[in-house]
Order: sequence, then structure tokens, then C-alpha cells
Amino acid sequence: MKFSGLKKCFPSWQSAGLAVLSAVILILAFPGWELWFTAFFAFIPVLVAIDGEKASGIRSLVTGWIFGSVFFFGTCWWLTFSPITYAGFPWLLAYFLLLCVCLMVGLFPALFALVLSVLLRRLGAFAVWAAPCIWIASEFLRFWVTGNNWNALAYSQAFEGSLKSYASYGGIYLVGAAIMFWQTLAAFAIVRNQEEIGGKKNAPVHLVIWTALLGWFPLLDKRMRATAKEIDAEGGLSQRMALLYIVILFAGVIALPLAFAILMPEAPSTASSPRSALPNGTSIVAIQPNVPMEGLNLARYEDLKRKHIALAENAFEKNVSMMVEESASKYPAPEFNRESLTKGLREYFQKQPKIVIFPESPMNFMYEDDKEFQEWVRNFAVKNNASVLFNAAEPDPANKKYFNSAVMVDEAGKKVGQYDKIYLVPFGETVPAPLQSIIPALVGSFSYGKEYDLLPFGDAKGGIMICFESHFPNLSREYVQQGADVLIEMTNDGYLGPTPILRQHLANAVFRAVETARPVVRVTNVGISAYINERGDVLEPTAGYTEDTRVWGVGKSNQGQTLYVRFGDWFAWLSSFVSIGLLVWSLAKKRGVKLEEN
Repeated sequence: MKFSGLKKCFPSWQSAGLAVLSAVILILAFPGWELWFTAFFAFIPVLVAIDGEKASGIRSLVTGWIFGSVFFFGTCWWLTFSPITYAGFPWLLAYFLLLCVCLMVGLFPALFALVLSVLLRRLGAFAVWAAPCIWIASEFLRFWVTGNNWNALAYSQAFEGSLKSYASYGGIYLVGAAIMFWQTLAAFAIVRNQEEIGGKKNAPVHLVIWTALLGWFPLLDKRMRATAKEIDAEGGLSQRMALLYIVILFAGVIALPLAFAILMPEAPSTASSPRSALPNGTSIVAIQPNVPMEGLNLARYEDLKRKHIALAENAFEKNVSMMVEESASKYPAPEFNRESLTKGLREYFQKQPKIVIFPESPMNFMYEDDKEFQEWVRNFAVKNNASVLFNAAEPDPANKKYFNSAVMVDEAGKKVGQYDKIYLVPFGETVPAPLQSIIPALVGSFSYGKEYDLLPFGDAKGGIMICFESHFPNLSREYVQQGADVLIEMTNDGYLGPTPILRQHLANAVFRAVETARPVVRVTNVGISAYINERGDVLEPTAGYTEDTRVWGVGKSNQGQTLYVRFGDWFAWLSSFVSIGLLVWSLAKKRGVKLEEN
């Protein structure tokens, strides 16, 4: 009897299968597979499944839970790499713990499914059009509850497609809604067809969608017109309704961003290249040292310090050689003296402002408490006439702990700036107060930074994002509001291995660049280091798990503040209010009452 009652809580195997199918298709859109276009139809099966289970809130919730849990498991499996490789966890235990986490995070898609099923049950098929708002509200809720929105729908478009440009208006949430909108059209056609025909023989689904897309313009094709009449006679979609869908589609996908562009003429229209600030701007020398995650003893530590210097000085020389080759291509051979030009450019580059950036890494530098390290940095800076930006553990006397900091030393060897990390990794760099005596932090227990300090990059100002912080759009937005011209990300993903994390983390930085119309200079330990311009183009990326260097130029930004910088997550808030309003309205209606049909 109890088993029978429990069984009623589970969706049919068809609905569960559709949920899994949607999750698998959506997984393919993210780094690891990067079939970005699959995101545009991934939700159709699960939307149909939710409609099929709308009679029961609990079955709809479980349908969404299956979808969400499978998706998060399939895109975040790399979380098992560190405990298996470095902590010696049995692989079965590691994947079981990951499953537990995914089941918890899967509750947010489950909530999406529950709310949508209520609207479908009480308002009819037209409620499918609320799916984009409800989904964005669930992502926004996930961010506020967990402090994490990893692999939000928009991030699937980081490296291809044009929708990421919408992020300058409404952040990742507007991009996610646009992706959802396209497939909502097809889902509505299917759901509406099922609702209108009822017990009659269904018109073929492909004809319904075909009519919805093209049937509103029958003058083009008599056969199309006849097909539309046949479907309408069966009780399916009329040409008038199909025309309505197309108008809504074009209004949402074309007219809305066009209106934003008119209202915000200062929105980014041009983007810089990595070397646009050279030779008159400030050069950033990015060092990717590929420091190993384990096996660091004192001798190895000193050897790696020397490697940092060698990589930086080699980067100086490579940059001079590149400038020589560029000059050689511009001048006729008789007028070109390679040796003389090389010497002159070397002296010129020595005098030019430049900043060497060492990434976050297992080196665990300390500046304030390590006089020997202070001397080492000072000697390097003075010798090369270069400022140095590096990651370090800096003391917090008030709490008798340390900050995870970015410290800048100028070309004279003097400390000129420090940013203390504000967004710490939960259970990695900090543990919630009630659990601190029970669970140790994996990396260390750090203090939270409080100030949005901008550091000098020649005439420009830079905001620093340390590792996980590139995931937080409100941080980069605050920097730009305070006058940042460039965003600098210092990170180390080495503990998570050669897995999709490298590209997934890079996707976060892409959207921070588009949202703020500021370039992001990404300097990593094991990759992927890259220059990301204001359009989100990833330029001169390094390969993973290799030693490498890059020299890029930065200068004052010629971009204004985007709509997103000025108003933040307005679209997410709007989606949340619309979702709540629709839910309250539907619950206030009598059960079974539907909207009047045209």
C-alpha cells in the first residue's frame, strides 16, 4: 500500500525519459562537448513532459528534479577529480557525493517544473510562454540561495553564436531567456495541439510546427495554405494564431534588443585587440607557469621561483622579437637593420611601463610576512623596470587570519596596491560559522575582503578577480561603476585536472567582458590564459597544462557604461516578479478555469 502511494509520486516512464533526454541534449551545449546550438531545442522534451504531468504537482516536480540532477551531474562531473586524485577518495564514493550535491541543486529546476505545471493546469497551454521567466527566476534563486550559478543556461553561448551580446543589456539572464524563447514556440505548438484536439486524432506535430512557422504567409505556397486548412480543420493551429506566434517571436528576439540599442547609444560598438594599447600604452606580461598541484618542497619552490623570472624575461625578449618582425614586414630590406632595430626596441621596451602578472597557484606566496620574498620581488621589479602583480596570503590582524589577496609592487619595488578577495570558495577557502569546528576548509580558512580596490595599470585602472570571483557579475559591475578600464582574472584550475572546468571557467570571464564592455585579461596557472575583448572574443588563448607567456596591451577604456552596469540584474528581478505574479493569479482562479481562446 505504501509502495503504491510512493509510486504515484513518480512521473510516467515517458515523462522521465523526456526529462533525461532534455538534460542530455543540454549537456551537449556546454564545454566538454560545446555543441552550443543544442541549447536552442534542449528544453522542448522536458516542457512537453511537464505538461503531461501537470495534473500532479509532485510528479511535475520530480520530472524537473530528474532533468536538473542529470544535467548538473553531466556538466560538473569534474568535481570528482580533486578528491579522487589528491585526497584518495574511492571513485565510487566521490561520484556518490557528487550525486548528492546534484540532487540538491536539481531542486531548482524541480521548482521551475512545479510552478510551470501549476500555470499549465490552471491557465492552459498559453502558460508555456511563461517558461522563460520561470526558468530565469529559478536560476536567479539558485544564485541567491547557494551563492553559485555555475553553468547557467547563457554560458552555453560563450564561444559561439551572437546571443551573448544581449548580456550588455540584461546579463546572463536576458541571454538565457532568449534561448528559452525560441524553443518555447515549438513547445507551445505541441502543447496547444494536444489541448485543442483532446480526444481527436492529433494532427502530426511536424505539421503543427511547420504551420506555426510559415503558415501565416500562404501566398507563397498553395500547398502550405492547404496544409494550414487541413490542420485547422482537425482542431489544430489556425493561420491567425500562427501569425501571432511569429509576431511575438520577432518582437522578442529582434525588436527588444533593437530598442535597447536606441535607448543606449553608448553601448559597446567597438572592441579592442590584445595589442591595441601598444606601443604607447601599458604592457601586461601574463605568466602561465604550470606549477604542479603537489610535490612542492623547498628546493622545488626555489626552482619554480626562478622559472617565474625566466618565463617573464623570455616573454620580454619574445615581445621584442615580434616587434622586430612587424617592422621587417613594413620596411624594404636595404633600409632595415635588424641588429640595430632589435637593440633599440629592447631598450625602448625596457623603459616602457609594463606589469608582470603571476597567477594564483600552489606557490602560496606571502608578502607581508616573508621578507625574503619581498626582496626577491623587489630585485626582479627594479632589474626589469616592471611592476609585479601576484597572489599572496596577507595577514588580517583583526581576525587573526589571512586574506587571499592580489598584491602589486611597482617598478621601484614598493607595494602600491592590494585587493583582498571578497567572494571566497565555500568549503574551500571558508566554512560557514556553525560548521567551522566540524569541517576544515580544504585550502585554508581566509577572511572576507570588503573593499573593491582598483589597482593602477599605467593610466588605466584595473579590477581584480581571483579565481572563483569571475563567476560574480556584481563584482565586475561594481568595478566598472568605480571607473575600471580593464578586468584582471588570476586563477588556478589545476586541482580539477584537464577536464571541462578549464573551458567552463573561461566562459564566465567571457560574459564578464560583454556585460561590462571591458576587456578581461585572464592569467592562469595551468590554462586557459587569454585576452577577452569587449565583445567576448577569446584572443590568443594558451593551451592547458603547458608553460606559456603572453604580452598584451591595456589602456584607458573608450566605452561608456552598459545598461547592465547601470541597472544590474533588472531582467532577473522582472522575471521573478512576473513568475510570482502569474503563480498568485493562477492560484486565485478556480481550478480548471482556462483563459478564453481566440
